Amino acid sequence: MLLRIAVPVLVLSLAIPAADWPHWRGADRNDVVDEPSGWNGSEWLLTEDWKAIVGEGASSPLVVGERVFVMGWRDGREHLSCLNASDGEEVWRADYAAPQYARESTGDKGIYSAVSSTPEYDEETGWIYTLGIDGDLRCWDANRNGAEVWSLNLYDRYGVGQRPDVGGKRGGASRRDYGYTTSPLVYEGTIVVEAGDTKSGTVKGFNKRTGEELWTSDCRDEAGHTGGPVPLDVDGIPCAVLLTMRNLVIVRLDAGHEGETLADYPWTTDFANNIPTPAVSGNRILVTTSYNQAAMVCLEVSRTGLREVWKRENPSGVCSPVIHDGHVYWAWRGIHCVDFATGEELWMGPKVGTPGSCMVTSDDKLIVLGDRGDLYLIETVADSPNAYRELAHIRLGFSSEAWPHVVLANGRLYCKDRRGDLRCFKIGPR
Repeated sequence: MLLRIAVPVLVLSLAIPAADWPHWRGADRNDVVDEPSGWNGSEWLLTEDWKAIVGEGASSPLVVGERVFVMGWRDGREHLSCLNASDGEEVWRADYAAPQYARESTGDKGIYSAVSSTPEYDEETGWIYTLGIDGDLRCWDANRNGAEVWSLNLYDRYGVGQRPDVGGKRGGASRRDYGYTTSPLVYEGTIVVEAGDTKSGTVKGFNKRTGEELWTSDCRDEAGHTGGPVPLDVDGIPCAVLLTMRNLVIVRLDAGHEGETLADYPWTTDFANNIPTPAVSGNRILVTTSYNQAAMVCLEVSRTGLREVWKRENPSGVCSPVIHDGHVYWAWRGIHCVDFATGEELWMGPKVGTPGSCMVTSDDKLIVLGDRGDLYLIETVADSPNAYRELAHIRLGFSSEAWPHVVLANGRLYCKDRRGDLRCFKIGPR
């Protein structure tokens, strides 16, 4: 199927550079990709290449070279599948027994189920790290057909209990626990994981080669439900920022200070729904959630702590904000663009539903995926500074919510729903 959406503008040639998508939110973990969108000036050239059913869950794909790695659940097992990027054929699959819901799961079971954490790829070793919904942290060797290197279970090891009720009652119980949903992060020789251990430390650092625990954090909050920790540098100090159930926390990663809290900022959301991943650019961090918070806050971080720069009552409930060339983009009950320096709104587009993800491409286009496969291509401020300008809108017609993150890598666009319907589109002329 060749999808063509035409408008009367100049036709340009299209060159396709290659870039992998090895981590949550891409190569640089920020949803800014070094690849063009496929817009040639008059058409969005997307050819549907293949489809695959990869198993239930909101986990997003990774792409490394000509291989696609994706998690899913079916028949009582969590699966890590390796597919050919060219045709979607399975190269190998590794799996293990796992429940559909975490052992402490409660609330929203009709919409949150199965593996939700996105895998993490380590370029040095060629190993993949996965975190299952029931706390199975595993390391796999992608060079040896997914051979298991090591594994452990966070619930078993740390005795993590069910997250407490933090409010938000809406005609029923407000307590929510979706299990483990946060992607691991490789930093040098360590795999950084949000374990949710309120006794000895919520963030753990494990030896990436052996699984041995190396350090634990000062912070002892319950785990949040964001997509993953984000690396940042604070005046020369390597850190990771993450949104736990109660706070935005900046954890040090430098030798001799691993796990120490450099700064934190109180942030508790009704139903414990701290879901969007904080966005980082330079020494500034964006944090946002919906419900009682219903805001987006820009914070400036230094060795002495955090300072609020601006706050606007226009949140994101799921979609992580994208910072690009001094502007912020996100999709939540509309497609938004604000000035990163001031928080001033530049434009707002139509409703795309509550879930969603987005990215900015090398040709200054915004790709948004929401609802049940509503796929949008939009001009960024570079070519439309004063008004929302939609170039294309395609309905993929998924049977469930398109909560897994949209992925663009090596000339292909990947879209997936939470029931495991994965579709690959080739960018460029047929």
